[in-house]
Amino acid sequence: MTSTVLPRRPSGGDPILNSLGFAKPPAQTRVVVAMSGGVDSSVVAACLKSEGYDVVGVTLQLYDHGAALAKKGACCAGQDIHDARRVAERMGFPHYVLDYENKFRESVIDEFADAYLAGATPVPCIRCNERVKFRDLLQTARDLDADCMATGHYIQRKAGPDRAELHMAADPARDQSYFLFSTTQEQLEFLRFPLGHLKSKAETRALAAEYGLSVADKPDSQDICFVPNGDYASVIEKLRPGSADPGDIVDMSGRVLGRHRGVIHYTIGQRRGLGIGGLEDPLYVVRLDPFARQVIVGPKSHLATTVVPVSEVNWLGDQPFEGEIACMVRIRSTRPPKPAILRPLDGTRAEVELLDAEEGVSPGQACVFYAGDTTRVLGGGWITLRRRQAA
Repeated sequence: MTSTVLPRRPSGGDPILNSLGFAKPPAQTRVVVAMSGGVDSSVVAACLKSEGYDVVGVTLQLYDHGAALAKKGACCAGQDIHDARRVAERMGFPHYVLDYENKFRESVIDEFADAYLAGATPVPCIRCNERVKFRDLLQTARDLDADCMATGHYIQRKAGPDRAELHMAADPARDQSYFLFSTTQEQLEFLRFPLGHLKSKAETRALAAEYGLSVADKPDSQDICFVPNGDYASVIEKLRPGSADPGDIVDMSGRVLGRHRGVIHYTIGQRRGLGIGGLEDPLYVVRLDPFARQVIVGPKSHLATTVVPVSEVNWLGDQPFEGEIACMVRIRSTRPPKPAILRPLDGTRAEVELLDAEEGVSPGQACVFYAGDTTRVLGGGWITLRRRQAA
């Protein structure tokens, strides 16, 4: 298996670096592997152990263990902890389970619920990577005297002229760069992503079978880990009683067209399930007003957006974050990057001008920046308010 940083000989006749980029034997290189219990992180741990690295596996218990046992297809649940432990036992490296329930609730779940109540559409997986895995767990890895931390994410870390660079995965279908835009430069120097160069998930499963791992055929997780069956509204109602109070569906002029069953059940760009049939032209959700408990609908043309304000920007580019920066941006994980002009307002805020209007841009989603027609990730930010394309 080829690791995320290829072996190379530095200038000046220095020793050859190992596959993780360190000038010492693998046996003297400690790697903490974040193990979710799935096939990806299990393969990372197994491959690094087989290469001779000093591997330490760590699995985070993120939510109620008893409830998790009954839920399939989510990371860091009871069965997944068991699966990670079995991989560690088979490959012969230590494995630890850390109770991060309180941190996860405070850093991810509470904000997820509050974002929906504010009319946004959050992406909790990004916050989990940012605040739990790449902040808290990474610090734990440092406390364990690790040289680096490895994960099963499909993204590439490449050695640039001056520092490490973040790049999209070799397999576009598995690329997770949208969910990792907030990785800081300091974190990137410590992280390794050994699966980023693989061309398909089939290669990962083949490696799992080669090592005899019980998770070789384990299905991928599909839902947000703490949201059973994708029913996020029921989770929010449980966390925030009264959040699903009904209200009016109104048009752009404020005319009442019908009733809704709670703002949290709707997203920007939604057309189906509005219950306001019989109108001449189709209507879409163009805005949510949780304070007035209104779902505002309008024609599709009102979804078109060319200017996207972003906040909490994380910048990974080589040039200063100032002036006008031509780049590609992705505003949804399922959409390809599109050309744009990035205009920084200060160190953490910017305005993104899309060269071609996009529909359904929603507050709470991420806007990720890429360098031109390359695979390099320049960072990103969180979409705040939305400005419609001028008529």
